[in-house]
Amino acid sequence: MPHGQDVEGDTTEISSEYECLQCGRIVKAETNPGECEKCGGDFQNRAKSVE
Repeated sequence: MPHGQDVEGDTTEISSEYECLQCGRIVKAETNPGECEKCGGDFQNRAKSVE
């Protein structure tokens, strides 16, 4: 049964916004960019809850 959060089709070319948890820099990428080039902080997908 489909849910409101289900993604249909090919998602390989869908980019997400990631935010650096230290400096707040925002980048668009298909996968987690890892470490921020600006400050060395970790990125988190902005669509995910911080809770």
